[in-house]
Amino acid sequence: MEHSSGPYRKKIDEMSDLMKDMLNLTKDLQLDFSNTQIAFADRSDKELNKTAWLFGLLNHQWLVGIGSKLGLAAIKLHLPFVQGAIKNTIFEQFCGGTTLLEAQKTIDRLQRSNIKTILDYGAEAKEDESELNHTMNENLRSIEFASKQSFVPIISTKVSGLGRFELLESVQAGVAFTDETKSEYKSILRRLDAICHAASTKGMSVFIDAEESWIQDTIDHLAEMMMKRYNTERAVVYTTCQMYRHDRLQYLYELYERAQKEGYVLGVKLVRGAYMEKERDRAEEMGYSSPIHASKEATDESYNNALRFCIDHHDKIASCNASHNADSAMLQAKQMVDRNIPRNHPHLMFCQLYGMSDTLTYNLAAAGFNAAKYVVYGSVREVVPYLIRRAQENTSVTGDMSREYRLVADEIKRRGLKM
Repeated sequence: MEHSSGPYRKKIDEMSDLMKDMLNLTKDLQLDFSNTQIAFADRSDKELNKTAWLFGLLNHQWLVGIGSKLGLAAIKLHLPFVQGAIKNTIFEQFCGGTTLLEAQKTIDRLQRSNIKTILDYGAEAKEDESELNHTMNENLRSIEFASKQSFVPIISTKVSGLGRFELLESVQAGVAFTDETKSEYKSILRRLDAICHAASTKGMSVFIDAEESWIQDTIDHLAEMMMKRYNTERAVVYTTCQMYRHDRLQYLYELYERAQKEGYVLGVKLVRGAYMEKERDRAEEMGYSSPIHASKEATDESYNNALRFCIDHHDKIASCNASHNADSAMLQAKQMVDRNIPRNHPHLMFCQLYGMSDTLTYNLAAAGFNAAKYVVYGSVREVVPYLIRRAQENTSVTGDMSREYRLVADEIKRRGLKM
């Protein structure tokens, strides 16, 4: 065959070598992402069956679609029974609590398995000044709360929770400031700076989440400004790169060069991305090229190349591998072991969302790696958009919920229980 040699053959050989390396690593480190006994050790039989029931429901795309619309409408209408139903099902699975005090139970539970917590107040897309200031104050409270706990080293924040979305969009579009919008923008800077300053003085760190591409340039500018200001000695502030965007790998390279030139430690959280359908739909509607890679394979390649780059420069880049992809998690683990990098190195973290991918987080932590859960908290009303995104992103279309359901079912079977 024409392609039996050359680049095609090389690609196959590389994939084969990676599979062999993964098998060897599993054997050497006892790092097995199919080990459900470790992953669900802190779950009772009752909790496990409830999780299986919920994932089974979420595996139906049509049900998630209808439920999402009804849930949003019911929350807007302040229907109390709906809030109760959400809190006892999807909220309980994917959120740490309604308040910091409630989240403490989740933090303690994770700590018993040597898993750190990244706290995230679930507010986003706020509009008026009082709401935006409330989000800032809640972030400051979470920093104060977390600074007293060794297993909560980081909080996460969204710029859309600190500034009006339309303003962030207009800044990116180059719309000239009016006196009013200039004052608004200064308020965003003030809020974000207050959070980063508090984290700096309390020995904490802050993840600044990535959002939609049409406000991301504005967020990037703010994140870089904060990193330059606060990362002179350690990574206080982390920006986020959504690697499903085809421009992000080059952006990461350029960001590193700027950090070196300007003398600060680069902090970066790597994710695949959370707004794929929204991005593609908007690009098609408005007639511009989609910023998203054309295939999952291209996204995976971009993500893993970014991962390798961060590991290559881990002395100057503090990174978080925030992916639910087992291959990417194993890739980083293997790279660290091969290079004799301590498994608990503070510049090389793994993180998954609370309520998902426990087979990754718990097994990584059990093997001594620096593993964490991203724990969202807030009132049911505030976190509904987050919960709907979790449900929509993880239906059977992506395969994630099918995988989660299968792993929970495996553990139920291992325990000899009936579903």
